[in-house]
Amino acid sequence: MGKKHKKVVVLPCSGIGKVYGAVARETMYELLERVRPDTVATTCLPLLVIKDPEAVALVTENPVITIDGCPKDCAKKSVEALGKVVDKAYEAIKFYKEHKDLKPEGIAEVNETGRKLAAVAAEEVTAEVDRLAAGEGA
Repeated sequence: MGKKHKKVVVLPCSGIGKVYGAVARETMYELLERVRPDTVATTCLPLLVIKDPEAVALVTENPVITIDGCPKDCAKKSVEALGKVVDKAYEAIKFYKEHKDLKPEGIAEVNETGRKLAAVAAEEVTAEVDRLAAGEGA
């Protein structure tokens, strides 16, 4: 077992205008605000792109989970561009493929079904958050 971490960074894609980008963001909000508010932290991708010192430190000094909305993996690639290996990467569409009854709709905000999908996704990601916070490596 490795060093315990106070924070685990969950970084969703920006995916503006895309339903699975919205699901990725909603999943992060579930984790940050409801499921693990004392453990999860986040920052926005543009701050990493411009190499904001605080955002870079947050990402490089803590375990990182990315949730991308599509196979372009922008969140994951943004972290890797800093020389950091992502501890766990998810694609939001895979949560839907596992829960076809929860079809998300919407762009800036997801519908009620999309919020339910995000809650289900957050519960799945929670196990990984807890594992990383405990210092168990990828």
